[in-house]
Amino acid sequence: MSRRISVVSGVVGVLLAGLAGAAQAREVVPYAAGASPGTIVISASERRLYLVNGDGTAIRYPVAVGKPGKQWFGTAVIDGKYVAPAWSPPWEVKRDNPRLPNLIAGGSPHNPMGAAAMTLAGGQYAIHGTNRPSSIGTWASYGCIRMYNQDVVDLYGRVGVGTPVYMTR
Repeated sequence: MSRRISVVSGVVGVLLAGLAGAAQAREVVPYAAGASPGTIVISASERRLYLVNGDGTAIRYPVAVGKPGKQWFGTAVIDGKYVAPAWSPPWEVKRDNPRLPNLIAGGSPHNPMGAAAMTLAGGQYAIHGTNRPSSIGTWASYGCIRMYNQDVVDLYGRVGVGTPVYMTR
């Protein structure tokens, strides 16, 4: 068993290293909204996620947000971090797409969670990568925040469990 864990850890490390060096859509921008350094602010209307730096700037990432009627707004915190997570469709997704399997393995090209995920306390939502990069910049999800895989890997390395997340209109 320890050999298998070691091999899996090595594969995950190579995956994350490869994605971290890939082209990205993130950029450092002026940001004066008054949020504390290290805070994540997501603007649904802009379809952008901001990681506040605290020096009057933030790292801005393009994202996909929840479809109209599937969005959430307010405050959450990151309560878990996962590399190449498996995915079980929430009940609402399964109801709308009954042919989906009950579980899609992490690393599968059919897994919508992508390279990494950070779950949010208080619901079924996460900030995660995607197997549908063309959805970035749109209203596409059931409430989760989708990012390009290389960008979610970058964000994953910059934040920890307990990071505050604010979803604004």
